[in-house]
Formats: sequence, C-alpha cells, structure tokens
Amino acid sequence: METSRVPTAPIVAAGLIGGFAVADATGVRALGGIVLAAAGVAAGTVWARRDGAPTTTALAAVYLGGFVGSHFLAHEIGAWPSVLCVTAVNAGASYVLSDRRR
Repeated sequence: METSRVPTAPIVAAGLIGGFAVADATGVRALGGIVLAAAGVAAGTVWARRDGAPTTTALAAVYLGGFVGSHFLAHEIGAWPSVLCVTAVNAGASYVLSDRRR
C-alpha cells in the first residue's frame, strides 16, 4: 500500500469518535474498542512506513493517552465534549507531525 499521501488525521478522528459512538450506541464497550484499535493500527501502519519509529511512538502515545485521558476529562465536561476535545488534539498532532509534510 502506498502510504506517502494517506492522511492520518481523519483516521485518528474516525477511531476516537467512531469508537465512542459505537460503544455508546450499542452499550458494548468492546465493540467501540475494536473500532478504536482498528483505526489506531491503520494510522500507526502509515506513520511507521513513512515517518519512522520516533514519530510513530509519539503519535501512538498521544492516541492512547487521549483515549485514557478522555475518561478523566469526561467527569469534568461530559462524555461527548471530552471525546471531541481529545479528537481535536489527536487529529492536530497527526496533521502537524505527519500529514502536513505530505
């Protein structure tokens, strides 16, 4: 697969928003986790192929940290606002560290 022009910010956004939406709509957190993981693997594969290990590690940490952090943030601002804030940070990081250079 040619990865040089694949934008990862939308993949990351789809994983975070889609994962939460699936878990929320179905009541099955594991299904949301599958969506989250699939998007993370897809974005991570692109980062690894075109950006190397340091960028991949940094962006993966932001993605996983955002997922965990959204749970804590949700107690303060609500679930959907938390997911949207975390998604904005993740999509922005993906764009700045990876996508923008393409």
